This record gives sequence, structure tokens and C-alpha cells, in this order.
Amino acid sequence: MRPLSLIIYISPIFYFDNVVLGMIEGLYCGLENCYDVLGVTRGVTKSEISKAYRKLAKKYHPDLHRKPEDKIVAETNFKKIANAYEILKEEESRTDYDYMLDHPEEVYSHYYRYYRRRVAPKVDVRIVIIVTLIVITVIQYFTSWQRYNTALNYLMTLPKYRNKAIEIALEQGLIDDPRRKVKGKSKIDVKEETDRAIKSILESNLDIRGGYAKPELTDLLILQLILLPCRAFKYFKWYTRWIWRFNINHEEYGDEEKLYLIRKNMKLSINQFDDLEENDKQQFLKNELWVKDKFEKWQKEKNEEVKKQMAENARFKAYRRYMKNHGPGRMVFDDS
Repeated sequence: MRPLSLIIYISPIFYFDNVVLGMIEGLYCGLENCYDVLGVTRGVTKSEISKAYRKLAKKYHPDLHRKPEDKIVAETNFKKIANAYEILKEEESRTDYDYMLDHPEEVYSHYYRYYRRRVAPKVDVRIVIIVTLIVITVIQYFTSWQRYNTALNYLMTLPKYRNKAIEIALEQGLIDDPRRKVKGKSKIDVKEETDRAIKSILESNLDIRGGYAKPELTDLLILQLILLPCRAFKYFKWYTRWIWRFNINHEEYGDEEKLYLIRKNMKLSINQFDDLEENDKQQFLKNELWVKDKFEKWQKEKNEEVKKQMAENARFKAYRRYMKNHGPGRMVFDDS
């Protein structure tokens, strides 16, 4: 008869000097149980925890003790109960603490959970995003107005626009005739009044486009994000309609569709294409540049024309001679 063999499996248990019965020194309430610090059990409700804390806070508040030694002891106990209350009053931190009590072997996991909560920002991420968008929008708005005013101030210095604006201002009676002297007004006052009138007329009559265009509320970042779903839906609707009309039903292009294809072939933005003269656009339609082959032929002819003009230009000829004699990377100092 074979003897019975008894096999005993012993699972390895790691002991840490700073771990006692699931409590870890430096985490939560240290080597004390937070529930014991407040004098409650694990099954208590949030209101009972608050009640126990208020009771102990009144007992150990440092201001209630006059003797120095009693005050020191009260401060130590008050900090303990305040720390225990901070941990147990919030549902998430209490859940993490209960998990540590139930799983004392997961030491490194407890360190991660504890410091993740302490280091994590207290502010809601959504609030941070909203405030950031508002700040960017405000900066964008004032920067756009600054660029627009810079463009207006520059146009006011150009005789072509300034003289025309003065003529309109005189017709509308916005300014006095500069040839006549006005009593009670100095030259500086007259000049400031004239500049204000010129700027007002230029602002109402000129259509400045591109990066110096007049700011619109719909151009602001925060409004663009709000309108993004609507614009995406409109684009999807337009694109589906385009596929149905021209790819499936093979309808003929209208002028609007032809100009759209021409703009795509030229790789221009909407603002850049709108800045072109109307006569140029009509010429594009006449040359049928919406057709890819015809556009490539036209583009090649234009490039050759530009090269020819540059070759005949005196400044470009001087530049080519310099590049031929000195090369692109050479620096020459004239000592004469």
C-alpha cells in the first residue's frame, strides 16, 4: 500500500516595513484607519461621516484649548480628523481607500491611485476648454480689427483713394471746403475732422478682402465650431447633389459649377478667386478652363509667357548675371 503524500502549496507573501494590515505609511491616513480616526464603521453613510467629523472638530479645534501642550495635541488630532474626512467624504476617494483595505497586497497600485488623484487638476476639463476657446476668440477678434484699421489707415495715405474720399465728403457736406478758413477751428482740428470723414467713407465704400478684411462674427473660432455641424451637413448635401447631377445623370455644368471647377484647377481659395476681376473670370469661361486638359494647356502657355516677360525684364537680367558670376551662396563686399 502506497503512503499518502501531502503536498502543501505556500503562496509567497511580501512584507513591507511601511505596510500594516492594509494601511500604507504616507498614503491616506497612514498606518491608522480613517474610519477609526472618525470613530465610524465602513458601512456608515456620507451624512453620518459629516456628523462625526463636526463632533470631533468641535472637540479638537485648537482655538478651544488655551494651554500650549493641549493646543499642540489638539492641532495634531484636528489635522488627522480633517484628513480622514477629506478622504471619506468624496465617493471616489472613499472607493479607492476601501479598495486598499480589501486588497493590501496591491501596494504599487495603491500608490498610483492615491497620487493620481492628488496630482490631477481639480478644475473640470470642459471649463478649461471653453475658457481657452473664449480667450482665443477674443484675441482673434481684436487682432482682426487691428489689421482692418491698419489697411484703412494705409489706404488713407494713397492719393488715389484719399482725393476721391475728400470729393465724396465735400459733396455730402461731411467736411468744410479746405480752401476756406473756418473760425474757431485750428488746422489740427480740421485735419482730424477730415481724416475721420475719409476713414468713414473708405470703410463704407471699399470692399477689403483677404487677411485685412473687415471682421465678421461668423469668422470667429468659437462661432465656427458651433456652426461646424450645420456647415458639414450642407457640404454633404451639396456634394451628394453634385454626384447625382453630374456623375450619375451627366447633366451639363452651369456657370457657377464651371467657375467652381476652374477655382479647383487653379488651387485658389474662395477669397482669392473672388478677388479676381470679372473680366478674367469670363475669359476663363471662354477658354473652357474647367476642362482639365484645356486648363493644363492654358497654364503651360501662361508659364511660358511669364518666363518670356521675366527674360526681357532689366532687373531680372541683372539678377541672372549676378547669379551666374557669383553663385547663390557667395557673399561679396564692395571696397570701392
